[in-house]
Amino acid sequence: MLARMSLSHLRRLVATCGRRNIGFTAIAAQKTAKLDPIQQLFVDKIHEYDTKSKTAGGGLVDPSPEIGKEMHDEQEKIKRQYSDGKEVNLSDFPSFQFTEPSVDPINMDGKK
Repeated sequence: MLARMSLSHLRRLVATCGRRNIGFTAIAAQKTAKLDPIQQLFVDKIHEYDTKSKTAGGGLVDPSPEIGKEMHDEQEKIKRQYSDGKEVNLSDFPSFQFTEPSVDPINMDGKK
């Protein structure tokens, strides 16, 4: 009886794994198939944006003069607020310096 029960469980397990593998194979094969026109347009726009952002050097892609001026003004405002009069490059990651605190020795032998 126990062997028959484990065989039925094994059959269900194999059937479930087979269905999942066939489903996954269908999805993987579909990625190589031709996309519908809307999906293709979306993918083309992503590739176009990627090439434009690489040529822009990490800056804004196709900014209008008003947007460029607004971004420059905001960066200047942030520099005035946080630079303390020093020249600061806002694109650099800030550097932190932590000093080790001095600890007073504790008398561990119990004597005062």
